Amino acid sequence: MKKLLVVTHMPSANTRVLVDAVLKGASHEAIEGIAVIHSQAFDTKYQDVLAADAIILGTTENFGYMSGGMKDFFDRIYYPCLEETQSLPYAIFIRAGNDGTGAQNSMQRIIKGLAWKNVQEPLVCSGA
Repeated sequence: MKKLLVVTHMPSANTRVLVDAVLKGASHEAIEGIAVIHSQAFDTKYQDVLAADAIILGTTENFGYMSGGMKDFFDRIYYPCLEETQSLPYAIFIRAGNDGTGAQNSMQRIIKGLAWKNVQEPLVCSGA
């Protein structure tokens, strides 16, 4: 069975709505052979990323940047995963307070260094 790791930092109710929708969609009964593992950014270890076959990252936009929780996640997993997770399929979603550009760019710069493979255009949502 393939493992889809969903790593999120969701300090707001609006972000929680997005996370719930992503988890519901990823766990849909029509999708077979996928184990969906949801982990909070602060709790996710590099071993969780190494064990994943794909990853979805969800964050709020804070001050035009990714959330502190997501940055902490990247800081802790970057070097242990650098050589081992190249080409890991990924997607990101952002709960934007502004336009989401800063959060998206900051995440994608780090992900580019990890050499992960984008499989879905970033989803940036604002408003209720």
